[in-house]
This record gives sequence, structure tokens and C-alpha cells, in this order.
Amino acid sequence: MVQGLDQQAIAIYAPVQEGLAQVEDKLLALRDTTIPELEPLLNHVLSHGGKRVRPALTLLTANFFPLDSENPVNMATGVELLHLATLIHDDTVDDADLRRGNSSVSSRWGKQVAVLFGDYLFAASATLVCDTGNLRVVRRFAENIMELASGEIIEYFSAFNPRQEMTRYYDRIYRKTASLFCTAAETGAVLSGADEEQVQALRSYGYNIGMAFQVVDDLLDLQGQEGELGKPVGNDLLQGVLTLPTILLLERYPVDNPIPALFREPEQDGNLQRTLEMINNSTIIADCFTIVRDYCDQATQSLQTLPKCASRDSLETLAGYVRERNH
Repeated sequence: MVQGLDQQAIAIYAPVQEGLAQVEDKLLALRDTTIPELEPLLNHVLSHGGKRVRPALTLLTANFFPLDSENPVNMATGVELLHLATLIHDDTVDDADLRRGNSSVSSRWGKQVAVLFGDYLFAASATLVCDTGNLRVVRRFAENIMELASGEIIEYFSAFNPRQEMTRYYDRIYRKTASLFCTAAETGAVLSGADEEQVQALRSYGYNIGMAFQVVDDLLDLQGQEGELGKPVGNDLLQGVLTLPTILLLERYPVDNPIPALFREPEQDGNLQRTLEMINNSTIIADCFTIVRDYCDQATQSLQTLPKCASRDSLETLAGYVRERNH
């Protein structure tokens, strides 16, 4: 079973516990390599795994109409490896020292190694997806890699620009986060033999959960504690990245707003502290959580045409979990 889960998460994963154990075995099997230089890198990344939300989503959506057990496990493992590869590249681009409270690959081994290792995991993920033998999911996976990369490019070229439209933000978080939730949900459904209406319903669920998940991440970046986040509070702003709460702050307080000054001089702590105080002393956080709840409600609504089963119960509970997520 995945380590570090609370009781609610364990209940959500219950219908696919066996499949997740197989995913974990496949991930750990990557450490059995004939290339000794890869061993410490693989140990470092795989021993500090997250909650495995994306592979769980793949397995849960495949569980509505279980056609076979092997291909969804391969797909779920590929989805998690793609996620890990993306995190490594993101940390490298962002010069991040920490990931989940531990040293990032780039800070420990250098940027060159981090880029190459991220590429290695991308290829390993694609190999597993190809093992499904399903051209549709292979194509969707390739499209997703393009979306993830383009999201990172958009973020890079938008950095430290205080003039950004809300539509641009939503497009960026779809590409960087929700797109992989979409892939996880859609491919699980396809591999289960679901009909097209059911596939699209589950893809819609993945989209809405993914968007909600990222908005919560953006809020936690401004509200959490550094020890809990594994990175400095306000790190997005320090990297020049605008998120939903900071865009709202710019829209509502166009005069004497500290964000443009912060972007001009990120090392000045006073502007960051003032930004955090202005957000927390306004209705912005509450308004953002209203948006999170709307996405979660739409995710739950997407499931209404699907048969009642343990996996549907888990997906509905997952939507509630994201609504209340605080870490």
C-alpha cells in the first residue's frame, strides 16, 4: 500500500488497493538496472513518492468496466512516471532546492543530470504505455507530454509579468496539472472498454478534479507552513508565477499593489509579506475556495450517468477530499 496516507485516502483507494500495489512493484522494479549511475537517482525519487493520486485515478476509472487487469496497471505506472519526470524538470527550471521536503534531483546532482534523468523517466513511462497496445491511449499520452511541456514554456515566458489574464492562467494550469488528470481518467476508461459517453464523462471528472487540485495547490503556496509545503511560503511569487489568488489581488487592488514591486525586486521580503497580508485580509481565499468547490461539484456531476459501484463511491469521496485538502 502507498505510504503516508490518511484514513480517508486509504478508503478512497480501497477498490484498487491490489492494483496500486502492483503499480508500486513496477515502480520499484525500475531500480533493478544494469546502469549503476541510475541506482541512486531512482532510489532517491522512488523512495519519496507522493500520494499516487494519478495512478489511483487511472485504476478507479478502469474499474467501472474491468476488461483486464494488466493494461490499466501499466498505464497507471506510466502516468505516475510521467508525473515524476515532470516534477524533476519543473524543479530544474525553477531552481528548486526541495521537493516534498527532500532535496531536489537538480540541487543534489546538478541540472545536467536532472534533465537527463527526467528524460529517462519520460521514456520509461512511454514504454509502459506502449505495452498496453492501445493506439488511442498512446496518442493521448503523447499529446499530454506536449501539453505539459507547453504549460511549462508558457509559465517561463510569463514569469515576472504582472499583466496576465485569468483565461491564460486557467489554460496554463490545465496544461501543467489538469491535463494529466484528464489522461489518467480517460485512459483508464478506454482500457476498461467503456463506451465513448462514459469515457468522456470520466475525462470530464479528471479535468475538474485536476483544476481543483491545482487551485488548492496555489492556495497552499500562500497559506501553508514551509515545513509542510517542503518549499518556502509564497514560492510561486518568488519565482514570478501568478496564480489565482494573486491575479485576483491584482484585479481588485490595481493601485499601490505590492506584486509589481515584488517582481522588480524579489529579494525584498517586505513586498512578499505585504502581498500575503493583503490576500489573507480580503475575501480572496474564500472566493478561491468557492471556485474549488464549483470544480469539485462539476466533477461529481460528471459521474451521474455512470453505474453505481465502489469506484464511483471512491471518486465522489475523492472530490470531497480535494474540497477539504489542506496539504
